[in-house]
Amino acid sequence: MDYQAAIEKAKEYFGQIVEEQLRRVEELKKPVEWIDYSQLKPIIIGIIGGDGIGPYIAAHARRVLEFMLAEELQSGKVEFRDIEGLTIENRAAQNKSIPDDVLEEIKKCHVTLKGPTTTPRKGDPWPNIESCNVSMRRYLDLFANVRPVRVPKEGIDWVFFRENTEGAYIMGSKGVNVTEDLAFDFKVITSQGAERIIRLAFDYARKNKRRKVTIVTKANVVKTTDGKFLEIGYEIAKEYPEIEVDDWYIDIMTAKLVDPKRRTQFDVFVLPNLYGDILTDEAAEFQGGVGTAGSANIGKRYAMFEAIHGSAPRMVREGRAKFADPSSMIRAAALLINHIGYPEKAKKLEMALDICGNYERKLVITGRDTGCTGEEFTEYLMETIQDPKLEERWKSYVEQS
Repeated sequence: MDYQAAIEKAKEYFGQIVEEQLRRVEELKKPVEWIDYSQLKPIIIGIIGGDGIGPYIAAHARRVLEFMLAEELQSGKVEFRDIEGLTIENRAAQNKSIPDDVLEEIKKCHVTLKGPTTTPRKGDPWPNIESCNVSMRRYLDLFANVRPVRVPKEGIDWVFFRENTEGAYIMGSKGVNVTEDLAFDFKVITSQGAERIIRLAFDYARKNKRRKVTIVTKANVVKTTDGKFLEIGYEIAKEYPEIEVDDWYIDIMTAKLVDPKRRTQFDVFVLPNLYGDILTDEAAEFQGGVGTAGSANIGKRYAMFEAIHGSAPRMVREGRAKFADPSSMIRAAALLINHIGYPEKAKKLEMALDICGNYERKLVITGRDTGCTGEEFTEYLMETIQDPKLEERWKSYVEQS
């Protein structure tokens, strides 16, 4: 084996990666203003079906969105657009994580509600294209993945701010096999990327009168990148003296979330990409599983809202897609409604989801014919939203639990 040749080839490749990331840093330094939805008419909402069960649950979520925003639709304040072509078949045919024409349609929308999409893995019949989600977050600079988890009966009310465009995922498809025995992957943290996600978490805490922000890293071992994230976190914390700040390592943090004595002491979390992915999936289990949790992907210019689970192709193959739980996408729709400026409507939808999914459970989704269909659950949810005593009903369940 000619090790010297392998080393030189790896050095050249790494140099290209460093150059690419330095260019990205320069882009991050450019000032960008936050979009003001109150000044838009219409606010264009794109609906993306995705793969597997995606089109099924997206259709239910769209019905709920149209119901909640009926007045805004009628007045022209809001407009819906269906975006086709973000399927694994089309992406594989074009060998792109997001085909160019689809990306252009997405960019014509201010916000999108997206169904789950398939990411190829070894053994699949698809080419090894990058995750559609990872690409979209990068192309649209959706740097903040915001995932709330609320279980009142357990005393849980968490909001996670996961950095979305850096960390281990940004270079996920750009690792290098130096030799057949030696493989490298890369992790990237920039000062600008860390600062904006951490500041967003503290701004949220201040605005919503939250008491504490917890920074999650593995800075004791991953000293350079995680160390930078943690150091910047404590520097920014000085600007928010009314907010308590602490930090935990990802391994013990996963343990403390399942500790009933400690988990109620956490409030707002901010963390790099991979850790955020892991911890929010664990947290979603308290709320009823990943099938019930939605997430927001926020940037200054665009925003995308989605379920946090996968496309479940087996459910489609087995003819069970109509029994898929739409709660995750409907919770994402609630986040969308809040984001574009209708917090009271979003609150009503979230209360109805709590009642139907966690408290009353008159209809239960099992993913099979032993439970209700997604359409039946959506009807139940919409009937609940229309109850004039919705808030009283919700409060009574919370108090009883």
